[in-house]
Amino acid sequence: MPSLDIDNPGMPDLQFVLFVSALCTSNLTTINVSERLRMELFDRCWTLVHTDPPPSDPKLRVLDLREGTELTLEACASVIRTLCHDAGITTMVWDHPVSDPTRESTPAAKPLIDRLSRLYPDDPDIVDPPGHSTARPNP
Repeated sequence: MPSLDIDNPGMPDLQFVLFVSALCTSNLTTINVSERLRMELFDRCWTLVHTDPPPSDPKLRVLDLREGTELTLEACASVIRTLCHDAGITTMVWDHPVSDPTRESTPAAKPLIDRLSRLYPDDPDIVDPPGHSTARPNP
């Protein structure tokens, strides 16, 4: 299952805050963060960036940090870590099945994809490490 270490996420703060925000607003049913805490995480980060209240419409609950400052970003990361630690969460863990592609390749990329499929017609003989799942569908 995918996981994210709250204290050492292995990514810059901007990516960390946006990633946690996306997890909080997702419809994941298998995550070790309660719905209430997910809402609070998002709402607290939202209020650090905006003067208006957080939207109630799930489609509008997207954190946009373009208008924020470095201090705003640091505050959001701190809020996330503090609220998670207060809830006893040091690692976020979730399960989400691999999604199908949302769209086909662009027409400009199609010739390259066709040429590559002729060059490498079979699946490669690569052994994945234990616990690694591939996004390839079974033939």
